[in-house]
Amino acid sequence: MLSFALGTGTQNTQGDWLEIYYPAPIFEPDGSLVEAARKTLDAPSGNAAISFLPEHCADLAQALKDAGHSDQAELAETFANAQRPLVAMFLENDLPPQSAPEVYLKLHLLSHRLVKPHDLDLTGMFGLLRNVAWTSEGPIDIEELPARRLKARLEGRHISVDCVDKFPKMADYVVPKGVRIGDTARVRLGAYLGEGTTVMHEGFVNFNAGAEGPGMIEGRISAGVMVGKGSDLGGGCSTMGTLSGGGNIVIKVGEGCLIGANAGIGIPLGNRCTVESGLYVTAGAKVAVLDDQGQEVETVVARELANQDDLLLRRNSVSGRIECLTNKSAVALNEALHAND
Repeated sequence: MLSFALGTGTQNTQGDWLEIYYPAPIFEPDGSLVEAARKTLDAPSGNAAISFLPEHCADLAQALKDAGHSDQAELAETFANAQRPLVAMFLENDLPPQSAPEVYLKLHLLSHRLVKPHDLDLTGMFGLLRNVAWTSEGPIDIEELPARRLKARLEGRHISVDCVDKFPKMADYVVPKGVRIGDTARVRLGAYLGEGTTVMHEGFVNFNAGAEGPGMIEGRISAGVMVGKGSDLGGGCSTMGTLSGGGNIVIKVGEGCLIGANAGIGIPLGNRCTVESGLYVTAGAKVAVLDDQGQEVETVVARELANQDDLLLRRNSVSGRIECLTNKSAVALNEALHAND
C-alpha cells in the first residue's frame, strides 16, 4: 500500500471536490490499518476515494483502535464533529491520478516531505482540478462566486478573493518544520521544502518541486525542479521548468550552488556550480570552455555541460560570449541567515 489518509474538504453545489485537507497522511501504511478502514467503509481494492459521513466515524475509530492504530482512531473521532464532507483516500498503486482526492493526497505527501519531487505519478492532474477562487470564506467554485459574493453583500459581509488558481497555498495545509516563508502565496501545495529552507518574499516554489535545504530561495523554482543542499537562488533568478513545452530535460540544481540575481538555467547543474548574475544559460546556448589560464579550449552547447560539477558560468563583459571555468570553491552559506529555529 502506497498511502492512506483521512481528510475533509470542500465541494461545489454539484458535489465536485474543490479541495481536500489531509491532516495526517500516511506513507506506506501498515496493512492492518488499511484493512480495518477498507472493511469499515466498504472500500474496494485498488486506488479509491471513499466519501463517508460523520456518523460513520465512531465505527471507523473503533476499528482503527482495535487494529492498534490509536493516532488515526483519534483523528476519526475528531471528524465526528465535521460540518464539511469527509473522505478516506486509499492509494494502493502509483498510477496517473483519477480524482481530485487522489491528486490532493499526492500533493500532501510532497509537502509533508514523505516523498520527493518526481517520486509520484501526477500525469493528467490538471484536468482533475477545478479552477477555484481562494477567498476569505474558503474555496469557492469560480462559477459560483458571483452568487456567493452577492449573498455575502446582502448579509453585510465582504468576500475577499486572494487568488484564482487550481492550487492552494501550501501553508494553508502544511507548514513543514524548520522553514521560513516570506510570502505564503508564493509556495504552492505540492512544494517540497527541506528543513533549513528560507523562501524570501519574491521567491516562488511550484508543486512537484522544491529544495533540500538549507538554502535561500529568492528566485523561482519551477515545477519539476529540485534544488540541492546548501544552494542559494539569488533575487529574480529562474529555473526553467517543462510545463510550457520545449525540451523535456529535467532541471535540477546540485549541492553548494549559487545562481546569481536575475540569472537563470535551462540545464541541470552538478555540485558547487555558480552562474553569474544576469546570465541565463539555455540548453542550446554556445559556451566557450576555458582552461586554468583563461584560454579557450573548445566551444560547446550548454547541454553538454549538464550535471557537471565545479563550473563557473559567466558572460565576458567585452565580447559578450558565455564562458565556463572551473569553480573550485563551494558556496559558503551564512549560517545565521539560514537558521530557521
